[in-house]
Amino acid sequence: MFNLENWLPGIDREWLWVVQVFVVILITAFASFFVKRLLARVHKRLDYTATRWDDIVFGAMMRPITWIVWLAGLDIAIDIIYAETNSTIFTYSDYVRDVGILVCITWFMLGIIRGAEKEYSENSDRVDKHTVQAISKLVRLAVIITASLVILQTLGFSVSGVLAMGGIGGIAVGFAAKDLLANFFGGLIVYLDRPFVIGDWIRSPDRNIEGTVENIGWRVTMIRDFQSRPLYVPNSVFTNIIVENPSRMANRRIYETIGLRYSDLTSMDKVVAEVEAMLKSHDEIDPDTTMMVNFNEFSDSSVDFFIYCFTKTTQWVKFHQVKQDVMLRIGEIIEANNAEIAFPTSTIHIGEPVAISKS
Repeated sequence: MFNLENWLPGIDREWLWVVQVFVVILITAFASFFVKRLLARVHKRLDYTATRWDDIVFGAMMRPITWIVWLAGLDIAIDIIYAETNSTIFTYSDYVRDVGILVCITWFMLGIIRGAEKEYSENSDRVDKHTVQAISKLVRLAVIITASLVILQTLGFSVSGVLAMGGIGGIAVGFAAKDLLANFFGGLIVYLDRPFVIGDWIRSPDRNIEGTVENIGWRVTMIRDFQSRPLYVPNSVFTNIIVENPSRMANRRIYETIGLRYSDLTSMDKVVAEVEAMLKSHDEIDPDTTMMVNFNEFSDSSVDFFIYCFTKTTQWVKFHQVKQDVMLRIGEIIEANNAEIAFPTSTIHIGEPVAISKS
């Protein structure tokens, strides 16, 4: 306890403790300011070091240490007030101080986890950032649960009793919140198996789900469909449905059937050969994939050949530009061979007139 009686002999003793409290708070404010400035200077110097971990540690440390300084100063001030007033409410100051220090330590650890997540997500090519985010969430959850149990123990609660009650209550909560738990583990499976990541275009033939993934949470995944509507899909759904991921296609397929007139059947061989040569020389058609151009059917009003090939691009817009160019070139080849693309026609055959004789 601070004793200012020798420093301020003229002050009334009844007000001495007020001055002591004021001096303690003033010293605490100066100490907090000094610590903050010192850590800021050290943190600034650490920007020039090669490693990023010292920046992460000091960045996570700065604010919790400032709060610890204030907790220590306020605890001293409260002890002075309690010694003078003997008020019951100030007997809990030790609990408040201990809980506050535990919260600051937890704050510091969460800051390190957050910094490590950012470091590995942005600056590491060896680790998938979505896996890093999933692990970070699990570690933060473990830290928060552990800190909560330690705080309960500090406040005088029996942790073993809390865990026993939690085990019994967990069964009841598990039945009541089975859908929530299913979504949680569904989200964990999505993070670990990675059938899709943020930014992928996905669709499901089992459900009316198609769009771009914008967020993967622990309960739901948000998908933006092609009408810009958000779809919030529970994560448990993805464990029971087929999910297609067109974003991971290596190529896109062009598969079209073109019909010529029956009168152009004699030009079919040449047209097919020139179309195949055009596809093999096309800059946007992948020559290392399956490529077929064949006459395959006598239709009702046309003789048909088909093209089957794959583009190098997987982008939706560019794919249609390439497909348009291919189709226009096919039209030019057909026209250059004095042939025409057939359209549905019908031919009516009228027989010889029937003469009716009069008997």
